[in-house]
Amino acid sequence: MKYAIIESGGKQYKAVEGGTIEVDLLPLEAGQHTDLASVLLVVDGESVSVGKPLVQGAKISAKVLGMVKGPKLDVFRYRAKKRIRVKTGHREKYTRLQIESISVE
Repeated sequence: MKYAIIESGGKQYKAVEGGTIEVDLLPLEAGQHTDLASVLLVVDGESVSVGKPLVQGAKISAKVLGMVKGPKLDVFRYRAKKRIRVKTGHREKYTRLQIESISVE
């Protein structure tokens, strides 16, 4: 199985060829292709390439499937005996990517 650990938006993701990942919102349209160059680790069967901090010549080709919303988070703050109640919510937006190929030159 061929996979890589990539960094996007300050977070690390495991990218498997043919699989999908959801990263923080990227300014791309659905159907576009993108290359992710910040590859930290590549595993291809028995061979393992570890970057210091990035793997030189490694590139991930991905296709943008679309934008999705994460789960809704409810934030509720209150102060007991003061009649202060504040309820807000938040939903993070993500970009869903399909990993097409992992290459190391």
